[in-house]
Amino acid sequence: MRKNLTQLVLYLFCCLSLWIFFTETAMSQNTTIPVKVGVVLDMDTWLGKMGLSCISMALSDFYASHGHYKTRLVPEIRDSKRDVVDAAAAALDLLQNEEVQAIIGPASSMQANFVIGLGDKAHVPIISFSATSPSLSSLQSQYFIRATLNDSAQVPAIRAIVQAFGWREVVLIYVDNEYGNGVIPYLTDALQEIDTRITYRCVIPPLATDDQIVKELYKLMTMSTRVFIVHMFTPLGPLLFTKANEVGMMDEGYVWILTDGMTDILSTLDESVIDSMQGVLGVKPHVPRSKELESFKIRWKRTIQNQYPTNESFELNIFGLWAYDAASGLAMAVEQLGATNFSFQNSNISRNSTDLGTIQVSQTGPYLLQSLVSTRFRGLSGDFQIVDGQLHSSAFQIVNVIGKGERGVALWTPENGIVRNSNSTNKADLRTIIWPGESPSVPKGWVLPTNGKKSLRIGVPVKEGFSEFVKVTRDPITNATKVTGYCIAIFDAVMAALPYAVPYEYIPFETPDGKPAGNYDDLIYQVYLQKYDAVVGDTTIVANRSLYVDFTLPYTESGVSMIVPIIDKRSKNAWVFLKPLTWDLWVTSACFFVFIGFVIWVLEHRINEDFRGPRSNQVGTILWFSFSTMVFAQKERIVSNLARFVVIIWFFVVLILTQSYTASLTSMLTVQQLKPTITDINELIKNGERVGYQKGSFVYEFLKWMKFDETKLVIYESPEELDELFSNRSSDGGIAAAFEEIPYMKLFLAKYCSKYTAVQPTYKFDGFGFVFPKRSPLVPDVSKQVLNVTEGAKMVQFERAWFGQTPSCPDLTSSVSSNSIGLNSFWGLFLIAGVASFVAFILCIATFLYENRDALMNLDTPASAWRKIKAMATRFDQKDPSSHTFRKSEMVDRSGINGMDADTASPATNCPPSPSSLSIQTESNFAFFRGQETPSSEYGDPFSPNRQTSPQ
Repeated sequence: MRKNLTQLVLYLFCCLSLWIFFTETAMSQNTTIPVKVGVVLDMDTWLGKMGLSCISMALSDFYASHGHYKTRLVPEIRDSKRDVVDAAAAALDLLQNEEVQAIIGPASSMQANFVIGLGDKAHVPIISFSATSPSLSSLQSQYFIRATLNDSAQVPAIRAIVQAFGWREVVLIYVDNEYGNGVIPYLTDALQEIDTRITYRCVIPPLATDDQIVKELYKLMTMSTRVFIVHMFTPLGPLLFTKANEVGMMDEGYVWILTDGMTDILSTLDESVIDSMQGVLGVKPHVPRSKELESFKIRWKRTIQNQYPTNESFELNIFGLWAYDAASGLAMAVEQLGATNFSFQNSNISRNSTDLGTIQVSQTGPYLLQSLVSTRFRGLSGDFQIVDGQLHSSAFQIVNVIGKGERGVALWTPENGIVRNSNSTNKADLRTIIWPGESPSVPKGWVLPTNGKKSLRIGVPVKEGFSEFVKVTRDPITNATKVTGYCIAIFDAVMAALPYAVPYEYIPFETPDGKPAGNYDDLIYQVYLQKYDAVVGDTTIVANRSLYVDFTLPYTESGVSMIVPIIDKRSKNAWVFLKPLTWDLWVTSACFFVFIGFVIWVLEHRINEDFRGPRSNQVGTILWFSFSTMVFAQKERIVSNLARFVVIIWFFVVLILTQSYTASLTSMLTVQQLKPTITDINELIKNGERVGYQKGSFVYEFLKWMKFDETKLVIYESPEELDELFSNRSSDGGIAAAFEEIPYMKLFLAKYCSKYTAVQPTYKFDGFGFVFPKRSPLVPDVSKQVLNVTEGAKMVQFERAWFGQTPSCPDLTSSVSSNSIGLNSFWGLFLIAGVASFVAFILCIATFLYENRDALMNLDTPASAWRKIKAMATRFDQKDPSSHTFRKSEMVDRSGINGMDADTASPATNCPPSPSSLSIQTESNFAFFRGQETPSSEYGDPFSPNRQTSPQ
């Protein structure tokens, strides 16, 4: 009995526990808030199946790890059936009948274009993980959330690839729908920024047949561009590459670049399609590796195989990861709203209504949108962050199709550009790329057009003169044409230096009888008409020519100069001896000669007998002494130290002056004075002179632009003909000047440098260049090699080979300048001589006044200044008895008198002479001095107004 009672109690306890458990479970389930969200996908496509499975797994994983959350997303699934209308109808049904708070989808950009408008009207966020067209951003709908990358986000990565390999031309191949057309404007602008031209846009209809695709591919094969950027999706993309491989466009030399639309699904393509895409480059969003991602791939693979066991080709791609992250982000945003009334404004509408006018507005839509935009987390595809209504882009991976799949070769990041991996910043550290045709070398991106031509047709001018530049000869036996010359040699060297072989042949621009078929403008225009692929010769780069052709960098000097005869202007007249010095130097020299002579006279007059005597004699002495210093022929003694100081300095000045005069005069009489006959172009125009220009040259148009009379323009073809025209006067059928480009001018002057010269100014032009069609891919490479050739030693070899050794010609100038020596060259010397002379003069006068200061002070007080000056001048005119020169003369004179007394004595006796004889002799001597100069006048006081003669 007790045992039964125990069992009954245990049974009741278990029932009570189960009742409590189920009650709590029911209460727990009743506390969660279901939130309906719509899912609109193409269920019959792999993208739709993969997206739905990833969304389901995302919600399952999210709520499994966040079981305490109050909200639960309840997916309402609709099939859009690959149709825009069905997608819009499905979205309308979800909004109107199911009152969903958000819609994940639709799959394509075209479908999203319609659905976005519905979501904007109902204030319901439309979240697409696969609508990538940039055109959707132009709708400016705040309720459209692009949980995927915009197609324009990959454009910088594609531009970086093109720029890294230096391709200058590309062809765009894209599908003609919303997806294909959306990214083209962005690609065009990006390529223009790096100066890469889009030569052709190949637009493929979405439902194109095999024949249509092959027709477009054959058209591309006839073009020179070999770089193709493909923006397509399945199934059109795989079909394109299959046909491209069949027609031979996957061989060496081709470049194919895929956008992420096809790169993301490479793993899902058939093996035959992958074999047709060997060597293709592609870009796709970079997905960082993580343990969560690897675990999800394994679980997803198991789930999808259980759902579709008969299909083994299913592979997870980036769109599946974006679907997973979008569902997770939406669940997180809904949870952030908390216990909100998820309802619409009006619910009294029929449940089955699909009238657009009856769409109600979600009351939680704005809050949910704000919560979704602010949601950030680390998802399977990377950082999930909505910026400006779309997923924030980070890095792109560059892959290379090799073997049975793809291989990553580099990463592109906005900060570092193309790098090897995310941890590298070295832009040159890239993995090896295998290009189409299994070639390891980088294709140059273009080939010569293959429209029936095996090599480039190079047009060359035919001319009779100046054959050193281009010469066309024909073998009379074989009739073979041979083209040689300076320009031809440079072009051959440039083409040989290219990193690839370019076959070409020279075609003379001539008539059937071997005459020139036109001028240079006509020849260049043939390139525009596609009759020639290029023009090589002495073709000048001119602005109007560059309107329809492209030139390489010039390989010669630029400019046009005037050539005129030269004459010898050596002076041959009787007054040539005056030309070495200018008139101001002549006048200054003469003044200084007189001034120096006067200073020397002042310094020597009172102490030197050579500078005394009658006034006329003294003036002559001044002039004679000063001018005789020119040839250092002066005879006068210089006894004053001040005078010697002045003379030494003056001799130095005279030496330099005479030597310079001699050198200048010698140059005028012996050296050729070659000067141009004309130095001003306006003089030619004013006088109506005849001028010459080379036949076929653009100089003719230049002369007309310079306002020359067309009737005064004379044609010549060769240097010899130009020399003959110069031999005649302008009035006799000749010319006064010729205008020629610098290369021709140098060649002409090398032959006739003793007769002609070039005068300034030089009118700037761009020199000779090679001509190619507009936007020819050869132009950058040829220009680069032109620089290499012109900067090397080959140019010297070419010049010597075709122009010979340049003769030694006089260095002429067009500016007629005087050879006369001016005062500017000697004013320093004259300044030194003048200062020295003036200082000596001042010292002499100051010394004289100081020595005679007592006599000056003894003058009468009322004496005038003029009287004082006159008295001092009178005293200055007298000898200086204290001078050592006069004392020496006096001693000599006295010794002579004593000798005479001795002679008068009796030779027979030793007695002194008698006083009578001595007195008589002395008397006679004093009488001589008195007759010449009395002692009173010599030693008396000339300043006394009442002066009396000495009694003696």
